[in-house]
Amino acid sequence: MDERRTTSDKRRAFTLIELLVVIAIVGLLLSILTPSLIKARSTAMRLACRHNLKQINLAVNLYANANDDTYPCAEDPLPAGYWLWMGRGWRSFVEPYLSGHIDVNNPSVLFCPQDHTDPATYESTSYAYSMAFYHSRDQIDSMSDMADTYTNPQPAVPQRCTDVAHPSRKILIAEWFSNHTPLDDDNGWWCWQGSRNYLFADGQVNFLEADQIRPARDGFPDANLTIHGLKGIDYRP
Repeated sequence: MDERRTTSDKRRAFTLIELLVVIAIVGLLLSILTPSLIKARSTAMRLACRHNLKQINLAVNLYANANDDTYPCAEDPLPAGYWLWMGRGWRSFVEPYLSGHIDVNNPSVLFCPQDHTDPATYESTSYAYSMAFYHSRDQIDSMSDMADTYTNPQPAVPQRCTDVAHPSRKILIAEWFSNHTPLDDDNGWWCWQGSRNYLFADGQVNFLEADQIRPARDGFPDANLTIHGLKGIDYRP
């Protein structure tokens, strides 16, 4: 046996201590990088959701241009049993202005990629539409309970884009759930916890904490029942 070759082989091998040191270094690096990777992924999902709302805004604008400058409007509840403000309700109004057919298997931009509830519960529709955009100021001011938004239908009253008194402060469409800061008991717009992407009537999208939204007629940060409807304000910086 070549003694020089045996000695060389021994020099190339890792010792147990060296392997343990390498494993410790890798573990340390993972512990440092993992939170950053999770944060980066969460930020990317939030931005994707923001992009969805920007596309939805374009579709709503195209709908308004084709319908005498009015927002989507219909009597509640719709034939399928949904209310128009629900994602399952208003999606058919914007579908012609988005790419392809929209349904639970092809939600297009109506689904937030970080929404873990809607795929099974609400047919992959993550966003709600403010009912203030198809009711008058007096109708909205006559409602004072969240149940009024799904049990007490009022006649639909078409609203024009020019009826919005403060476009940069009135929420048009927003995430229903706090998808990017998940809650154990998430009641959507009917709770003061969490944060969401909000699309305003002027087209801007802001990521805001629920407690940054002004209380609505039902006492919640509920864009459906904004005090004074389209003449009112949901958010003041």
